Amino acid sequence: MHEDRELAKAQRAHWQRTYAAHPGMYGDQPSAAAVHAAEVFRTTGAKEVVELGAGHGRDALYFARCGFTVQAIDFSPTALEQLRSAAEQREVGSSVNTMVHDVREPLPLPDASVDAVFAHMLLCMALSTTEIKQLVAEVRRILRPGGAFVYTVRHTGDAHYGAGTAHGDDIFEHGGFAVHFFDRALVDALAQGWSLGEVHTCEEGELPRRLWRITQTVPR
Repeated sequence: MHEDRELAKAQRAHWQRTYAAHPGMYGDQPSAAAVHAAEVFRTTGAKEVVELGAGHGRDALYFARCGFTVQAIDFSPTALEQLRSAAEQREVGSSVNTMVHDVREPLPLPDASVDAVFAHMLLCMALSTTEIKQLVAEVRRILRPGGAFVYTVRHTGDAHYGAGTAHGDDIFEHGGFAVHFFDRALVDALAQGWSLGEVHTCEEGELPRRLWRITQTVPR
């Protein structure tokens, strides 16, 4: 447990330094996962989206441009400052709210209060399996019946799985970034009590990173 806390503290500091040194590091184009999620959310009739691990906001800004109200959550104040500035520049500031929060703690939102939740590679950060399960339970708590959760994670078929510094629990640190690589059993465990729509295989980046894109909804 002490090692988990120390790893989490080190990762928070690492991300803060990284966002400060590389503003807008992921560019201003949305991820393919966000483009897909927007279509899913429209289908479910969502009006508002909570994004977990929003970073500097390329996906949050895309959701806002699509007409959604967005609650962007991240543990990096530096990233969220960049997001707010970009939202104002793109004239969607009124559609985007930000919140500094570490998802290892309960989400500060009421039960059944939001339409949709999106998380692009947030669940596969330096979170233990227990913390991941607690977070998904929190997502379920805040979603309304019929609400959709779309998330992506790097999986055990990724080239970096098993490389770098091993922290246990399928967490490996490479280039300063710690990643929890998912196996299919974990995906299925997180879908228990949900309606699992799909587990889609995809890739991103130059390595490339190998991902699963998961869509699951709260039963009505």
